[in-house]
This record gives sequence, structure tokens and C-alpha cells, in this order.
Amino acid sequence: MELRHLRYFLAVGETLNFTKAAVRLRVAQPALSRQMRDLEDEIGVDLLRRSPRGLSLTPEGKLFLEEARELLKFSSESVKKVHAMVRGEYRELHIGYRIYMETLPRALAGFQKARPGVKVLLHELPFDELMTGLRDAALELAVVLRPTRERIAGIEFESLRTYPVCVVLNAAHPLARLESIPLEKLTAEPIVGLQIDDYRGYLDRIFASTGLKPRMIMECDTYGSVLIEVEAGRGIAFCAPIFKLADDKRVLYRRLTGTTESLSAGIARAKKGHVTPAGEQFCEILRMVSNGATATEPDPQDFSSFPQSRFI
Repeated sequence: MELRHLRYFLAVGETLNFTKAAVRLRVAQPALSRQMRDLEDEIGVDLLRRSPRGLSLTPEGKLFLEEARELLKFSSESVKKVHAMVRGEYRELHIGYRIYMETLPRALAGFQKARPGVKVLLHELPFDELMTGLRDAALELAVVLRPTRERIAGIEFESLRTYPVCVVLNAAHPLARLESIPLEKLTAEPIVGLQIDDYRGYLDRIFASTGLKPRMIMECDTYGSVLIEVEAGRGIAFCAPIFKLADDKRVLYRRLTGTTESLSAGIARAKKGHVTPAGEQFCEILRMVSNGATATEPDPQDFSSFPQSRFI
């Protein structure tokens, strides 16, 4: 059974007249009658009741007519979605994120103005789940800190912004009065870290110049838990300033000196995955906003065309 059989039956079932249905479909009436016989033979059920007084639908035919109408509607909508995807207007764009990148809301606002028909769905997930989502095509893109190469097999990463490392302190900490803190003053401090995202390797790189191992006293599963521990005075933490979402007088962020270590935030996607035109356009808008191309929310007209991917 093919879609044309459904279209033929829909026309016959709605008109209950082979001649009128043939005119609507622009096919010969004998050929249409033969197609309906073939359809009934294939299904094994009489869909039409033929009599000298004309055509009528059997109870099975009435049910099949509704089903055929829904199937054809679904088929038409599927074709429209595919065409919309080609135009960069696919209705859903799934983007994962692990960090709050300050340019993400502006990029999202600019994209929604440029593509109001696309529904962007954000998914905040642990790093490993983001990578799995990219590989399985459940996500098109993800906004993350640059991971180690060992953790992103099959994943491309494009750096958009680089941030200096900062120290997070309880407001009552003796070093909190300083505007910037030398690394050597922190070698004996208890450190609150994260269980994931290569945090131990990250700390080792920060302390490499001192020749000492960082003293991490606990690992938390979320950054919010890290802040609670720091606020409670149980230790200090290291992070990028992008994690500073709001002013909190009980937890302070201070610039770290004595290390060249930095953190890069950017876009990750599967190397062999397919990113829709809408996804590519979102990437370009995020690039423009991250590069400071516009001082305010981006103009949708600026995003009508965009270059090829810059992923490496």
C-alpha cells in the first residue's frame, strides 16, 4: 500500500462518487476503480459498498477513511518539517549546557528574533550526559568548559571565550580583604572541588608552578554545593568568573595571580553528527555575541547568513 492509495481512497470516500473523485485526482475513472479494488484486496476488507444507487462506505471503510486522513496529514506535516529544517526553521533545537556562559542569554534572544518559529530547548546536564546526548544526536550542541581530550572522544570543541582563574572565599576569610591573591598564599588552604569535569587535573595544572599538590578535602557533585561549603567556611574553591551569577556578600570572588592557567568556554558537538541549519545559525550568533560584535542584543538582520563551521 502506497500513499497514493490513501489519497485515492480519501477522494472516493469523501465524494462517494468515482467520477467526481477521478476529476479531483486528475486520473482516469476506470483506473481509480481498479486501484480501489486492489486496495481492498490488499487489506482483505470491503471498504466500499457498491450498488445501483451509488457508493457508500462500509463500517470498516468509515474507520479506514479517518485513519487515512490522519496518515496523510501526518505525512504532509513531516514533509513540511523537513523543508523547514532545510530553511533553518525546524521547530525544535536541543542545546545542552554545563555552565552559565554570560553570553548565552543574549545569543538566545538574538536567535529567537531571527528564527521565531524555532523552539529552543535547553538541557542542563552533567558533563558525561551532555557528551552522550551529543553522540546519540539527542542534543545538537552543548555549551561547556573545555574538557580534556580523553573525555571527548568523537566530540569537537570550539573555544569562544577564555577566562582567568579566580578564587572563591568565605567573606570572613583572612585573604578576602585582598583584591588579588598570589597562588603561594593558597598552597596550604583546604580546597572544595567537584567530582567531575577533570577538576583534579585542573587543580594540578594551577599548582604546577609551586611543585606542591593541592589539598582537596572534599568533592561535591554540583557547583552549588561547592558554594555552600565555601560559604560555611570549610574551604576555598577555584573557578572561572562566569560562575558568579549574583552578588553574594558571604562568598567573594578574587583574582588569582602566580599562574597562567585559564579556562575556555565554548561549543561542543559530535564530530560525525549532523547540525541543522538552525543549529549552525545559533552557533554563529553565539560566536558574534561572545566576540563582542554587538554592544546590545544582536540584530536579527546580522544573522541572515553565516560562514562555515569553525570547529576543530
